[in-house]
Amino acid sequence: MKWKTAGPSEYLAITGWGIPDIKLAKKEWIFPGQKCTKFDVSPVNYTFEVQAMSAEKLPFILPAVFTIGPRVTDMDSLLLYAKLISPHDKLSNHVKELVQGVIEGETRVLAASMTMEQVFKGTKEFKKEVFEKVQLELDQFGLLIYNANVKQLVDVPGHEYFSYLGQKTQMEAANQAKIDVAEAKKKGEIGAKEREGQTSQNAAKINAETKVIMTQRQGDAQKEEIRVKTEVELFKNRKEAELAEYKAELATKNAGWSQASQLAEVESTKAVTLREAELQTEVEKKKVLTQTEKLRAELLSKAAVEYETKVQEANWGLYKKQKAAEATLYEKQKAAEAEKASADAKFYACQQASNSALYAKKKEAEGITALAQAEGFYLNTLLKQLGGNYTALRDYMMINKDMYQGIAKINAQAVNGLQPKITVWSNGKGGEDGANGATKDVAGVYSMLPPLLKTVHEQTGMLPPTWLGTLSDVTP
Repeated sequence: MKWKTAGPSEYLAITGWGIPDIKLAKKEWIFPGQKCTKFDVSPVNYTFEVQAMSAEKLPFILPAVFTIGPRVTDMDSLLLYAKLISPHDKLSNHVKELVQGVIEGETRVLAASMTMEQVFKGTKEFKKEVFEKVQLELDQFGLLIYNANVKQLVDVPGHEYFSYLGQKTQMEAANQAKIDVAEAKKKGEIGAKEREGQTSQNAAKINAETKVIMTQRQGDAQKEEIRVKTEVELFKNRKEAELAEYKAELATKNAGWSQASQLAEVESTKAVTLREAELQTEVEKKKVLTQTEKLRAELLSKAAVEYETKVQEANWGLYKKQKAAEATLYEKQKAAEAEKASADAKFYACQQASNSALYAKKKEAEGITALAQAEGFYLNTLLKQLGGNYTALRDYMMINKDMYQGIAKINAQAVNGLQPKITVWSNGKGGEDGANGATKDVAGVYSMLPPLLKTVHEQTGMLPPTWLGTLSDVTP
């Protein structure tokens, strides 16, 4: 017995004693009477150039690269591969011709049912259909297409379909590029005008916002000044009221102290008198005691009256000062409210003026933009109706704008007032009858000079040179 082990990308194919068909394993004991073959299951790249013909009888070459190997996830497919393919080398011509025959057959059948345009534009769908049909044929060999890469179609020598198609596409791209350049130039000019309009709008908007902010700042400053002044006046009035309250309290305390002093003085005097009366006589003592009590009651009543009077006077003075302070505070509050209302009114007027100016500028800019867009759309429509003839468009616009009438009017005004002099003269016929052919031409030239020089003099005021001749009726 022998112990056999396969590599990571290999399998053992075992046949012989005890095995009815074929056994696949990664490792196994090999008994006498059994045969073990090791085969590789890694995929292999096959490169082909398939010659096919489209439905229009146009031949082409389809370069393709297929990565093909056994289906290792399915044991039935792997058994088929071990029986049919593994006995041969994967890179041998036998396997390559087998795979190539399947791919060429399916590719040619599919290409014959499609036009050249369909094959060229639908490369992805063409590749998918070729992949599916070839895979169906390879299933019977236990093979799997891991990857299929269809390259760019190539012309067959003598049939330059793709070359001509590329030249056509190149010319179309060049013409489209010219159209795109003209369109981009038009958009650039329109965009520049739009940017100028937006710049003007933004400048007007910023100026209006600046004015609004300045007005707000001025109003805030005035409000803050009024608030500070009001707080100062309130603080001043509050301190004056507190001072008046302190003065009234002090006056009240002084009155109490004066009353106590007077009572003490009166009691001391009456005590002396009472002591004297007691010493004089018992009877007079009673009388004096009665008089003393009477006098004490009178003095107490008087002191109470004076105390009440002074308290009332102090309260009246405090009340007058409080009312005066309240009147002053109310007057200043009303003045502050009036100033605030005036500032708010000014701010609202400035804000409305700024908004009105901004709205007018915005509408003016929108009108200019709409007019430019309408004129551009009108010119584009005319140009399309005229078949792209810029000369016809120019002539139409000149006629529509009365430019030819204007040019004619300007030319008429330019020649208006001119007074050209026209002189009709003749050489006569007397000399023509007697002159021969040679002297006839010379005589004609000399007979033309006098009227010609006269005409030049009348038109320009210039005289001929003296060596040429003089005019008889003109004084130099």
